[in-house]
Amino acid sequence: MSIFRCLFAAATLAFVQFAAAGADPSAALAAIAERYYEAQARFDPIYSATMIGDNRFDDQLPIGIAPAQREQRFAMYRQVQRELAAIARARLGPEDALTHELLAHELQTRLGFEPFNDHLLPLQQMDSVPVMLAILGSGQAGQPLATVAQYEAYLKRIGQLPAWAEQAIANMHEGMRRGIVPPRAVVDATLTLLRKMGEPLADNPFYAPIRNLPASFAPADRQRLTQAYRDAVEKRVAPAVRRLVAFVERDYRPASRTSAGWSALPNGAAWYRQWVRDQTTTELSPEEIHTIGLKEVARIQRELARLAPQLGHDGDPRGLLAWVRTNPKFLPFRSDVQILAAYGAIDTKVQAHLPQLFGRKPKAPLEIRPEPELTRATASDHYMPPAEDGARPGIFWAVINDPAAYDTTTMTALFLHEGQPGHHFQMALQQELALPQFRKRAWINAFGEGWALYAETLGAEMGLYQDPAAYVGQLRLEIMRAARLVVDTGLHAKGWSRDQAIAYWIQQVGHTEAQARNQIDRYLAWPAQALGYKLGALKIQELRERARCKLGDKFSLAEFHDTVLGEGALPLSLLEVRIDRWIERRGRD
Repeated sequence: MSIFRCLFAAATLAFVQFAAAGADPSAALAAIAERYYEAQARFDPIYSATMIGDNRFDDQLPIGIAPAQREQRFAMYRQVQRELAAIARARLGPEDALTHELLAHELQTRLGFEPFNDHLLPLQQMDSVPVMLAILGSGQAGQPLATVAQYEAYLKRIGQLPAWAEQAIANMHEGMRRGIVPPRAVVDATLTLLRKMGEPLADNPFYAPIRNLPASFAPADRQRLTQAYRDAVEKRVAPAVRRLVAFVERDYRPASRTSAGWSALPNGAAWYRQWVRDQTTTELSPEEIHTIGLKEVARIQRELARLAPQLGHDGDPRGLLAWVRTNPKFLPFRSDVQILAAYGAIDTKVQAHLPQLFGRKPKAPLEIRPEPELTRATASDHYMPPAEDGARPGIFWAVINDPAAYDTTTMTALFLHEGQPGHHFQMALQQELALPQFRKRAWINAFGEGWALYAETLGAEMGLYQDPAAYVGQLRLEIMRAARLVVDTGLHAKGWSRDQAIAYWIQQVGHTEAQARNQIDRYLAWPAQALGYKLGALKIQELRERARCKLGDKFSLAEFHDTVLGEGALPLSLLEVRIDRWIERRGRD
């Protein structure tokens, strides 16, 4: 019996005895929630622990793509689901009732993927295990590398990558046999990253900790760790990655799909519908989402046409976005330092307005850093939450490939989204709430990305969009999120080709062909992830307008924002219930 089964069997027996003793349902729920979080963190320690600030398992890399471990994980979900159903929900208070509903929703969503063979697609360029391990080696991501013990933990973790790679190859062989393979564009993007992981020590990302050894380490520790990392990377890790690359180049790439969307896979239409449920927390169909996207793109294009003359663009309004992207007056930068300083100036302006829009702000500070070199070519700007112990601030990672091509217009909206009051407010405040661990560390895409996109619009309340260049930048980002609804559903549900999606993206968003390819390949690797932004933001805007209309003079924007964020991440349906209850209470005051 595996360690996971032993731990879970013991915990299940304890729960049965607990329930038989007539335990308080609130205490029983708390025990189930805690045990669920612990089990999930052990099954998936990178994504369910390290990347969300729980560093207890930083030395571990279970092979979650192994069929036996996958089976155990789904068995755990079913067991928790049964125990949750045994709770007398009517006896729970409001807060516990919400926890019960959230855990039930999460389990139902996770179990919805059981019929689909996600483990047969172990590689993609966005966040597959080798990519995340390489990123963690920078020491600037979720895994800290500041002490000898932390260096030893990362060394032990990467030492398990060869076994993971062997399982990945076995899975990909099975995927090839069953026709479950990715599009060739995803394979090519992934190969670009994998090849870097097989390089000599001087450039290998797994050896980066030694290139950044703290000066405070004792000489004996420095010598021992250097030799240990050298042996691990040169003799085991890099050769394993090179074997993985050789297999992908020789066998897997030729077997990859020329089709683009998920619907081309066996049972792919149903699989994509489950991705849509997971990423949007709605039952909207791909066709409905596609229609919403088309309407939003048309609305934003009309606003861009109205704005064009204010920017001095007198040509075809449909060319405004490409004109802005290449206009020299919006391309003043020549170094990363200048760009980071400009973001710092935006942060200063934003902070002056936050007290009028929020009653609470995070205790953790926010820093702005350039994206690590390994992932700059394929990454999008993103945020990483702070460490709960205060050891690391929240970080806005700015992707700067060429400073001379980095234009100023989108910077304000981008900072509002990735920094504050976007992801930083939502995720750092959630860490501060007195919630069960699975809720404290929960990520619900439609809520988190929906809030961040909504936060971009708050630049209007702050007076930051009086400059038409900054406002057009906000619209540039917003039309991307609207166009995502169109291309994601087009690719995965309507039979669009990759070239068709790239052409639509260039036409509507004004990106270069290279930028468009990068975006479309992201959606090929992450089906439905791009849908959460716009659908979540539209729901928050709908609820804000509902509250404003019903409450009139009693409406407080700061209270509304605090209420949206006050229980952590929620499915959109539960967020709507929460806001409706707040409207009712506020109306009685």
